[in-house]
Amino acid sequence: MKTLTKLGLAAALIAAPSLGLAQDDGPVPGVNAATDSVFIFNSLLFLIGGFLVFWMAAGFAMLEAGLVRAKNVTMQLTKNIALFSFAAIFYYLIGYNLMYPLGTWAIDGILSGVWGPGVLEAVGVTADAADDYGYASTGSDFFFQLMFCAATASIVSGALAERIKLWPFLIFTVILTSIIYPLQASWKWGGGFLDAMGFLDFAGSTVVHSVGGWAALAGALILGPRIGKYTKDGKTVPIPGHNLALATLGTFILWLGWFGFNGGSQLAMGTVGDVADVSRIFANTNTAAAGGAIAALILTQVLYKKPDLTMVLNGALAGLVSITAEPLTPTLGAATLIGAVGGVIVVFAVPFLDKLKIDDVVGAIPVHLFAGVWGTIAVVFTNGDASLGTQLYSIIVVGIFVFVVSSVIWFILKTTVGIRVGEEEEINGLDMAELGMEAYPEFSKG
Repeated sequence: MKTLTKLGLAAALIAAPSLGLAQDDGPVPGVNAATDSVFIFNSLLFLIGGFLVFWMAAGFAMLEAGLVRAKNVTMQLTKNIALFSFAAIFYYLIGYNLMYPLGTWAIDGILSGVWGPGVLEAVGVTADAADDYGYASTGSDFFFQLMFCAATASIVSGALAERIKLWPFLIFTVILTSIIYPLQASWKWGGGFLDAMGFLDFAGSTVVHSVGGWAALAGALILGPRIGKYTKDGKTVPIPGHNLALATLGTFILWLGWFGFNGGSQLAMGTVGDVADVSRIFANTNTAAAGGAIAALILTQVLYKKPDLTMVLNGALAGLVSITAEPLTPTLGAATLIGAVGGVIVVFAVPFLDKLKIDDVVGAIPVHLFAGVWGTIAVVFTNGDASLGTQLYSIIVVGIFVFVVSSVIWFILKTTVGIRVGEEEEINGLDMAELGMEAYPEFSKG
């Protein structure tokens, strides 16, 4: 009897917001108040999660602006606002329907048969429409998914900073956000063959982060390192960023946005259980970031005798990427350890890339690719439904697809329009060479 009473109370609380609206507008015959509330709260989660992930665009911009030299800041800021804007348009024109085929496939489980602009269905609160609302509003779903798509392009921007031309980069961004990202995302989140196999990637350690990492790696290899980064005898010359305060601000903004990234990926907030799960995801996301930051802090102290702030910042981000594949099932302790491993990976991966003479200005490849792979594998340690073989197979399939296609596109751009600025322009800085303006004109000579 107590159970029934509790259930009745819970149902009344869930229905309360819709009942309040009904009192204002008068009763609407046939409308299910509980169904209304589930629709409203699910849509609200998508919208809140979406604008938090949108705020990550500011985080990427600040992080990248802080980690490049002063002569390249305006270029990074321009790239970040432009890439987001292009992603918004082209995900609407092509990507959304390619990612979510609405049940129509040209090649079953692999390629969508639905092409063209996305359509946002209007829903009116009428008795006839009450049972046809669906799971959540299409507008909220489109908005939420768009933010993930744009975040993928932001990952590429930082790795290729300080030597890439603006327009070739934006051309690649259009292809990445309209075709490459949506197509591989459909294999998991659009009900494609990886999803059918049982691949688990809750919020996108592979689907989002490793995809950006693979695209960045392909670009870095074809673009080449910055002038002066590596000497002829193989030594690495540090090129510090100009403003670690901006980089730290960007990291905290990204940390905040990640609560929407992972929490919103619950995709439901219409029941007590869903809200409890979202809360658990928030807590695990936060502690994974802390674990990554602390691991990088301690490890750099041990290895270099002094802590390295840039490593600590990237350690926190690596912790966030690591927990993204499965932020719900771990305990707080397990989430901390998963994030800590991500922080360790970054500390060792950055010098490893330098040994290979792969120049990644902001550490995007270690954070998003290496930690993304680790996070996808780590799912098997806390989720009993995960298969190590399936996780590894999916990582490889997505990696090969994105790396090969990205390499082809970068190569075509290099041989046609060119992707790298000239030596003189790079030395003087991309702000003046590409844009004709500086971020800090009061400090310029003359």
